[in-house]
Amino acid sequence: MIERYLSEEMKDLFSDKSRFEAYLKVEIAALRGWEQIGVIGKESVDKIEKNARVDVSRIREIEAITKHDVVAFTRQISETLGEEKRYVHYGLTSTDVVDTAMSLLYQKADDILLASMQDLKDALKEKALKYKYLPCIGRTHGMHAEVTSFGLKFLNFYDEVSRGIEDFQVQRKNLEVCKLSGAVGNYADIDPRVQEYAASYLHLESIPIATQVISRDRHERYGACLAIFASTLEKIAVEIRNLSRTEIHEVEEGFSKGQKGSSAMPQKRNPISSENVTGLARIIRGDLLPLLEDNALYHERDISHSSVERVSLIDMIELSHYAIKRMTSILKNLVVFEENIQKNINLSQGAIFAPALLKALIQKGLSREEAYDLIQPHAMSAALNKGEFKSLVESDEKIQKLLGKEELQNCFSFQENLKNVDYLYQRFHL
Repeated sequence: MIERYLSEEMKDLFSDKSRFEAYLKVEIAALRGWEQIGVIGKESVDKIEKNARVDVSRIREIEAITKHDVVAFTRQISETLGEEKRYVHYGLTSTDVVDTAMSLLYQKADDILLASMQDLKDALKEKALKYKYLPCIGRTHGMHAEVTSFGLKFLNFYDEVSRGIEDFQVQRKNLEVCKLSGAVGNYADIDPRVQEYAASYLHLESIPIATQVISRDRHERYGACLAIFASTLEKIAVEIRNLSRTEIHEVEEGFSKGQKGSSAMPQKRNPISSENVTGLARIIRGDLLPLLEDNALYHERDISHSSVERVSLIDMIELSHYAIKRMTSILKNLVVFEENIQKNINLSQGAIFAPALLKALIQKGLSREEAYDLIQPHAMSAALNKGEFKSLVESDEKIQKLLGKEELQNCFSFQENLKNVDYLYQRFHL
């Protein structure tokens, strides 16, 4: 991933040094397992744990000859040891080390991701509560529909992010697993108890079955989870972008001192962060496709999945964290223009109250069709700025005969639109 989209927390997590150090942790865990079942002596394992050191530059030198990174790693590690080096990689195949080591790195990444997801959820909660009772115009098809609560926008996002977090916590467990079952997964060269002990030692789940590799449906499900979460980020970003339009201007991204919106137009204050999140969501979803091709490997294993996971899956993780953090920052610094929200409610000259009037007339005995046809001409006139809807309705003798003054007035109150807001919030214990 290019440095521009790498967070500090993720910056070095998937580096070569970090990866090879994770390989060494797996090697040590396996050796401790062999020690527990009495195959390798504690003294030898202690020496390996104490003296084995990773030297990335030396690994690269050896790999230039072996054309195999794990072989290069084991040989470099062995160079730092005495005769106990004969136990390095004992009973293991390369993917035992690689898959389990990557599980360790994914676990660290998942802790970072989860913390950022929780921060995002908290930011949405804060906005949902702050604007709980602020009336705004709801839009369907981009057109004014009915009045709703501005806070409900954020509550809906809060709910979606909450589901995303729940799914993430399930899928991360599927990825954070230990596999030490040998070349074709049948434990021919390694005692199954070694895997069980190593899994506990590394704080990973012991996988029940594998070939030479962990089945990649786990990676597919995990990647899909990140892609779906990215779609939620984009959903929030698109709403902010639309509400930021000059003609709407109900919100604006925070604009810092000295920030410039355009090289040519000094007046511009563009929603660039939300646009950035939208673009990143596209990349994350795009990276899912090659990951979905990775499960069908030849027989017990080939390496067609390897390059995909080194690029696409890691990019998905790193971009997800960056995008989540950026969206959280957008929300925390979001400027809300309450006067513009009120102004926009009034743009249709009160036509948005037509549904309430429709309901009232039906309650008075009219059929839906009769009530609808009675109201529509006045609503259309108001929407086209040919009169104020309430005045047009009040001048209609048929409506006046059916509805008293107070009943009519109630049709033009925001309270009907907001009467169940508390109920909705109670569903989330907010």
